[in-house]
Amino acid sequence: MSLNDTVSGDRLHIGFFGRRNAGKSSLVNAVTGQNLAVVSAVKGTTTDPVKKAMELLPLGPVLIIDTPGMDDEGALGSLRVEKAKGILNETDIAVLVVDASTGKTPADETLLTLFRQRKVPFLVVYNKCDLLKVLPNDAPAEEHALFASAETGFHIRELKEAIAALAPAKTPMSPIVSDLLSPGDLVVLVVPIDSAAPKGRLILPQQQTIRDILDAGAIAAVTQHTQLQETLARLCRPPRLVITDSQVFAQVSAVTPPEVALTSFSILFARHKGNLALAVRGAAALDTLQPGDAILISEGCTHHRQCDDIGSVKLPRWIRAYTKKDFQFVFSSGTEFPEDLSPYRLVVHCGGCMLSPRQMQFRQHCAQTQQIPITNYGVLIAYMQGILPRVLQPFPDIAAQLPMHR
Repeated sequence: MSLNDTVSGDRLHIGFFGRRNAGKSSLVNAVTGQNLAVVSAVKGTTTDPVKKAMELLPLGPVLIIDTPGMDDEGALGSLRVEKAKGILNETDIAVLVVDASTGKTPADETLLTLFRQRKVPFLVVYNKCDLLKVLPNDAPAEEHALFASAETGFHIRELKEAIAALAPAKTPMSPIVSDLLSPGDLVVLVVPIDSAAPKGRLILPQQQTIRDILDAGAIAAVTQHTQLQETLARLCRPPRLVITDSQVFAQVSAVTPPEVALTSFSILFARHKGNLALAVRGAAALDTLQPGDAILISEGCTHHRQCDDIGSVKLPRWIRAYTKKDFQFVFSSGTEFPEDLSPYRLVVHCGGCMLSPRQMQFRQHCAQTQQIPITNYGVLIAYMQGILPRVLQPFPDIAAQLPMHR
């Protein structure tokens, strides 16, 4: 996968924050060398976060985010401010843009407090320093701060270098599946082709899993669940692992020999992006829910919902059938995720293939700190079908934490 093909969830997220008319959009354009953001003397020109995936030297693939002014006013302005705050949940490096001619304001100090609370590395940029009577030669008297001018290009190169210096040490994510394989191992991937499958292509988790298998020197064979039995019969040796779409867990489990390890794309990505053990512990909470309790079903991406969509249709149907109870189901998708989870008694989240690890881990952290159980699509489906111990066999340390099934 080239730098230009790197998915947004795997890019370093750099957010530009500040008051209206501090010059955020101009600075974004200067840093990227593109007219990414609309620039105007009118306050509040940026009304929604603007994102651009690109390569930024010396960092490599990044996602640049320009946010609305944090001092926006009125009812609509308050919504924009909340959306800008939400961007912090996915930000790896924050850039606070301050108008050098006026200095920091209470709104800027509030942002700095948020950065520190969220443990986001940050840089303070005093923009518009060309408006000062004397061009500053020294850096501001505070850590991680510099003067710059988007208008004249002053210190733009230094700004890029300062951002790069703040990049968190590359903490490797858990592999998708490669650490479970040896060179030459055979892996069978079960990919249903139905109304929810994108025309002419595979969905992102399937693509990335295949690539991870190949990177491990292993062999990937792809089939549909209706052809799995025939596929296994044609193989000269049993596969090391079968990976399936969670929606067809029951059919695949019935066909796959018990000595062959089985798991799902959703479970693999729960480990890859977040905390699989937490998702496993959360599944048992389903047995404790009472009729009328609210369940939040959250997806990390936005897509056109099919008539039999897994999140909004299949999961509620399967949960009702398993529990014999009726619940209130609430749905969220994309970047929309409520930080206040107190109205819910359970959160069921997708694998998070489109989210960054920081986003996924923030959502799990919200649930943990508020003591709301959180689980994963694949984990919960396997739990309801009574096959969770089997699909966790590839992860013995996590399998040891299995909740007791009712």
